[in-house]
Amino acid sequence: MCGVMGYTGPKEAEQLLLDGLFALEYRGYDSAGIAVLDESAHIKMVKRLGKVQMLSDSLKKKPLHGTCGIAHTRWATHGVPSERNAHPFLDCSKRIVVAHNGIIENYADLKTELRAQGHVFTSDTDSEVVTHLVESMYDGSLVSTLRKVCMRLEGAWALVAMCSMEPGTIAVARKGSPLVVAPTPEGAFAASDLTALAPHTSDVIPLTDGQFATLSQDGTVTITTIDGTVVEPEPIHIDWDVSSATLGGYPDFMKKEISEQPQALSRLLASRVASGTVELDELSMDGAALLNINRIYIVACGTSYHAGLYAKKLIERWARIPVEVDVASEMLYDEVLADEHTLCLAITQSGETAETLLCSRKLRRMGAKVIAITNVLGSTVATEADGVIYLQSGPEVSVASTKAYTAMLVASALVALFLAHGRGLMGSGEIAQRLAELERVPAAVAEILDRQGLAKEAASVFEGATSSLFLGRGLNSASAREGALKLKEISYLHAEAYPSGEMKHGPIAVIDKGYPVVFVVPQDDVHAKTLSNMAEVLARGADVVAVASDGDAEVLPYAQHIMWLPPTAEWLTPITSAVYLQLMARYVALSRGCNVDRPRNLAKSVTTE
Repeated sequence: MCGVMGYTGPKEAEQLLLDGLFALEYRGYDSAGIAVLDESAHIKMVKRLGKVQMLSDSLKKKPLHGTCGIAHTRWATHGVPSERNAHPFLDCSKRIVVAHNGIIENYADLKTELRAQGHVFTSDTDSEVVTHLVESMYDGSLVSTLRKVCMRLEGAWALVAMCSMEPGTIAVARKGSPLVVAPTPEGAFAASDLTALAPHTSDVIPLTDGQFATLSQDGTVTITTIDGTVVEPEPIHIDWDVSSATLGGYPDFMKKEISEQPQALSRLLASRVASGTVELDELSMDGAALLNINRIYIVACGTSYHAGLYAKKLIERWARIPVEVDVASEMLYDEVLADEHTLCLAITQSGETAETLLCSRKLRRMGAKVIAITNVLGSTVATEADGVIYLQSGPEVSVASTKAYTAMLVASALVALFLAHGRGLMGSGEIAQRLAELERVPAAVAEILDRQGLAKEAASVFEGATSSLFLGRGLNSASAREGALKLKEISYLHAEAYPSGEMKHGPIAVIDKGYPVVFVVPQDDVHAKTLSNMAEVLARGADVVAVASDGDAEVLPYAQHIMWLPPTAEWLTPITSAVYLQLMARYVALSRGCNVDRPRNLAKSVTTE
């Protein structure tokens, strides 16, 4: 959540910082601000409630000139969205300015202490205490002071700071919130993620927890630890085109990213499948070690959690290992049974989801091997895990995940097949057959995209609705959950999801004439049971939408609208059905006048617990 940006170098900072904020908009925010050190070493600042474009419009009228500056987009936690609470924050002397992403948990005590010293606060945020701490502890070196300040803080932070006493210098710090830096010939940069830096460099340095960096005007970056020890940087090369995160003629990023799924899935499969085998060096376990795995924990949140439910079904079906999937925010405080025979799959699109990271760390301390499934190069989960499976979906800008979700399902299937083969439960011939089925999925998704008019027609049943129900059985119980979440996220229409058989144990009470019910009902081993559930809701007057297999005449009497699935293996229908549900949710949201890319109150990367 939020985004920070910093630049120092020979160029005018204002536009570079604004461009960075525009690139970070997908993270979710409610206000934006920028501070620049002018040629007289005075800090000039502008903050605006609302979109980055409003900040940009203000700066066109009165530009901020200078070659060193920091900027921020805020997602409100402490204090309502307002210019008063927007970042960055100045100290009392107006010589120090700081922007912060994260949460300072002990801010109340620090604020009381600083007020007693005479500091005057101008906002309701937790973040402003950092600026005043830097002011009170300043020792002549901004980065040295920042190290001392961070010793007093509790919580999570990505901090960018500058001061008029050290023109041309920016100091940054990271703990628990993502932060990358980049030395370049055109100056030194810092940002919440590499998306903002892609136009300037293909090589970035992700800071790890407890690291600090000094950005100098000559374009160099010096990284240190809490005790001041200089760290040799480990840059990563961006091997997919982050700068491609532009609309490219599409009306919105969600439509673009839904349309990119065939290519994204093909890219993932090409990197992991060779000669009929699954290549997952990340698991780096011999047969004996694979046989000794006696429990798998999958930790995830939101859409990633639904991918985890799918992974559980396949792993238990094929590899015969007990799998537990729980919402990471709940698992974090549960008693878990883990040791050196436990495998943890940490699934997170951004690689920065706070609860998922905390859970994976907890399990690793107990001896578990942690494998990350993520889309973001150099993200925290990737650097901390024992191995990482990159989704290779390319930049996903829309807050509601689409192409990363289907890639998570494919990655989950690859893990399940790898485990089944390694444990001797699936022979090479069957593995090759399953992979051949999987490699046909991108073409099936492309066919669905050609049929998306069916999703637009199905969206009409939600007109005038205030609530809806999504139902599915077996593997597609997770599909129902994901479909309901997508609809809620971007259309703000209430939706619930249940396993189809559970519907009559309560949810059926809300069904009456015209109530929208969506069934995921492919021709699988529970097909007849799901048809019975469809009959039950139809008898109560529901408007039924079905996601069904091509040519399934049995479903015709039970649904007003049908989104037909191209032929695939039964275990792959959660991947193809997800595409229809994404398309339908988008059409519903557009009909309700919603911003499908940036739904209210949501952030792409949730970096605070």
